[in-house]
Amino acid sequence: MAEILIDISSLNAERRMQLVGKLDENLKLIEKSFKVKIKLESDYLKVKGIEEDLEKSSVLFSNLFELLKRQKRLEITDLEYSINLIKSGNTVPISELLDETIVYTSMGKPIKAKTLGQKRYLDSMKENDIVFSIGPAGTGKTYLAMAMAVRAFKNKEVNRIILTRPAVEAGESLGFLPGDLQMKVDPYLRPLYDALFEILGSDNYTKYVEKGLIEVAPLAYMRGRTLDSAYIILDEAQNTTNEQMKMFLTRLGHGSKAIITGDITQTDLPKGKQSGLNKVLRILKGIKGIGIVYLGNNDIVRNSLVQKILNAYDKYESRNKETSKG
Repeated sequence: MAEILIDISSLNAERRMQLVGKLDENLKLIEKSFKVKIKLESDYLKVKGIEEDLEKSSVLFSNLFELLKRQKRLEITDLEYSINLIKSGNTVPISELLDETIVYTSMGKPIKAKTLGQKRYLDSMKENDIVFSIGPAGTGKTYLAMAMAVRAFKNKEVNRIILTRPAVEAGESLGFLPGDLQMKVDPYLRPLYDALFEILGSDNYTKYVEKGLIEVAPLAYMRGRTLDSAYIILDEAQNTTNEQMKMFLTRLGHGSKAIITGDITQTDLPKGKQSGLNKVLRILKGIKGIGIVYLGNNDIVRNSLVQKILNAYDKYESRNKETSKG
């Protein structure tokens, strides 16, 4: 049995706790995964095992330090993903994996994963024909899906991009708004337009729309269609009904991909109406070719205050639940 020492003196108390996990659960998972023994001693982790397992453990801890530097927090899913990467023979540093550019915006800015959760999401979109991305605002669910769609389009993997959202109030209330139907639904689709403008530039966007290569439309427009050779993104999917979700998923044709994004905590459906996103995650779980990726507060890449706001809401709601139980 050989032994190595992992220096953790550069980590403050909070990051050390993130590294070892609650009740040392992270260390226990690493021990089980790589058949090593780990002992925490002051500013070091003492790792014992055979040379091959120690080498893998060393690469893993290097990756975990990099993640803690970037994300300030380490989720169990991040640890599991890092372990699986190394077990599959991938010893490329996490920093290099996160630096992979998906596509460049019209202004030349590279779009890439900024967290390990986002990296898992991108990998899932590469590997599956249908991907569900669930997470709070600011985690890049829609933006990264747009970037992957544009990359697939530029690489001629698909012939067109279709972006859709449910217009929750698209019933009686829209009838009272001025303008034609397109003017009435445009406010619901504005976030999709904004992302496309940034990635493609307004001129390219306009050109592709005029040629029918990019379509931005409310979900109701998908009914009765078969969508071949297309990259289809359903945004704000928590606002779909069960019937709408089934309708959308059965539109998928040959050579197409469907990315469904949503935040199951933010539904705008009428009270008592069940979200189609909640239900479909249970129905389709475990089916090959369908990926389900959960992003958390740790993956928020907007203003740092957004993460703090969501964490504060989570704590507030948890306290209220405990109080109501009492």
